[in-house]
Parts: sequence; structure tokens; C-alpha cells
Amino acid sequence: MTATRSSNVYLGRIAATIAVSDIAAACQLYNTVFGFECVFSNGDPTGFMILKKDDAELHLTLQKDRKPAPFNVAHMMVSDANAAYELCQANGLRIIKRIQDKDYGLRAFVFADHDGNRIDVGEAL
Repeated sequence: MTATRSSNVYLGRIAATIAVSDIAAACQLYNTVFGFECVFSNGDPTGFMILKKDDAELHLTLQKDRKPAPFNVAHMMVSDANAAYELCQANGLRIIKRIQDKDYGLRAFVFADHDGNRIDVGEAL
């Protein structure tokens, strides 16, 4: 079978799904630090949740026996990387890579949430 490439297929919203061991705690964390609000949840107890803030969307899935990936699982663009960095530090999130200007045009850093999910945060320079 030969692969066919189509450039006329429109791609819509795409959102990262991260596995968490305590979905309520993860929701609270992302709400407190970044202002995400839960716009959808499913299950009793809740096993899946969609968080939204501005144009950003983050999906949470409950996986009690999960192990964190050793790589960044999402990239989040922000309007003020310095402010986001300070919020992460003030809320006790582990900083994986400290904030710095990158040669690819972003001011960026990487943090890990309480489940070890690594999120790369960037602001265009």
C-alpha cells in the first residue's frame, strides 16, 4: 500500500491528554496555577475531564497506577512566560528546565505537575 498525502484536509482543535493519579487534585492544581476551568467530566467517580482556559484545552484521564513519561507530554504557549514561571514556583511545582531564551524564538521552561507530567511552557520572543 502506498501512502497518500493530502494537503487539503483541515485540522481542527487538538488537545493533550495527560494521565493523573488523582483527577480532583490535578483539576485543582491546574485551576489554581493557570486558571483552567472544568468544562466536561465523565464517569462516577470521574475518570475523564476537560479543562479549558482561553484557547487552551487540557484533558485529564484517571490512571491510578500510571508512571510519568520521561519526556514533555504537552507544550503550552503563554503570553507571559516569566509570570507563568513564577506561578509554578509559588505553587511548589518542580521545575525541570529553568526559564531561558531559546535560539528557536521562545522564552521557555519545563515544569512537572504533581504526577510528574512534564509540561513545556513558552512565550514567543
